[in-house]
Amino acid sequence: MKKILKAPIIFLLALLARGVVRKYRPKIVMVTGSVGKTSTKDAVAAVLAARFLVRKSEKSFNTEFGVPFTIFGSANPWMNPLGWLVVFKNALALLILPSHYPNMLVLEVGAERPGELKKTMRIAIPDALVVTKLPQVPVHVEAYASPEAVREEEFSPAYYLPPAAPLVYLADDSYAAQMSLRVPARAMSYGEQADASLRVSDIGFYIIDGVVAGMRARVQSGDERGEIIVKGSVGKTQILPAAAALALANTFGIALSEAIRALESYEPPPGRGRLFAGKNKSILIDDTYNSSPAALEEALATLRAFPQGKRRIAVLGDMLELGRYSVMEHERLGTLASSSADVIISVGVRARRLAEAAHAAGTPAANLFSYDDFRAAAKALASFVREGDVVLLKGSQSIRTERITAALLADPADSKRLVRQEQEWKKR
Repeated sequence: MKKILKAPIIFLLALLARGVVRKYRPKIVMVTGSVGKTSTKDAVAAVLAARFLVRKSEKSFNTEFGVPFTIFGSANPWMNPLGWLVVFKNALALLILPSHYPNMLVLEVGAERPGELKKTMRIAIPDALVVTKLPQVPVHVEAYASPEAVREEEFSPAYYLPPAAPLVYLADDSYAAQMSLRVPARAMSYGEQADASLRVSDIGFYIIDGVVAGMRARVQSGDERGEIIVKGSVGKTQILPAAAALALANTFGIALSEAIRALESYEPPPGRGRLFAGKNKSILIDDTYNSSPAALEEALATLRAFPQGKRRIAVLGDMLELGRYSVMEHERLGTLASSSADVIISVGVRARRLAEAAHAAGTPAANLFSYDDFRAAAKALASFVREGDVVLLKGSQSIRTERITAALLADPADSKRLVRQEQEWKKR
């Protein structure tokens, strides 16, 4: 029944959403890319809210389902029939009645299959675009002919930009930099490259009273300089979304100092390098939203550089949707994990190759543990962690590594701050 209803529901959602956009004509900022879209979308919305009435995509709802929900201002109804009635009621009310509609929409867009972004572009096209990292081996690559095809799809909203419209891209990403030359947009780059329009430097941990509390970095745009601080999460990947937001702000005439002040309201979304107090006075780095080779590489670099802790423990679940690249990438990341963690715990069938590669790279067998699922791993880890441990937790969505984090929290009440805490997810 769900498959039968899916196509007409998508068609109706798209039709109504397109009508709402045409009626109210908000400026549309889109965020695309393979890594860091949700964090970037949230940072962009925080900065633009200094000047505009902004509505942003909730969580990471970025498909032809999720984008209409944002346009309507409706929550995801999941499988609730009454919830779906509310969605369509809100949409029709927007079309029929006058409304104080936002003048800026910040939409995260993504694709899991070829052609999905083309369908999203039929609903709305961007007035400005932010392109995050387009890695060598992107997530969802198993559904495409090649990594190049994934990057092309993720970049494709740029082809819909009006001439001279803002295009913000990561200068450190050679793929994004080269692809940006294809379109007649007003390009603005951000990153650590010396020629970046908004240059980021001196990225480091934000420390209060000797305790890591987040990340900090210096930024420069033209003659303007400042410092950005992102609290509660760690990793260079927490700085780059803020930098992207500052670069975009410049294209809207927002001064760097004003944009940095606006970022004070920004908080990284759940499951993105969040810091928690763990059992037995351990420290948890909860990076459990999802996992891909590029994201895991950054997470391991963060664990390796973390300035506190006695043992560094990496709890690493399967990386999914990699197709023919799966074995190669799990083995490559296993070798990297060997130099980043003292103890490596794999969760899932694919991640066993990661553990085997770590052993081959020098991690002692006594420091390697493998579990088939999150339940077994959570049960074993609860008594394994001890004072001074720094524990990184990361895995693809269906591995549910956030449930391992929940089992390790010093305060169980913190579980509400983890990713996928809705009842719909917990039933899966």
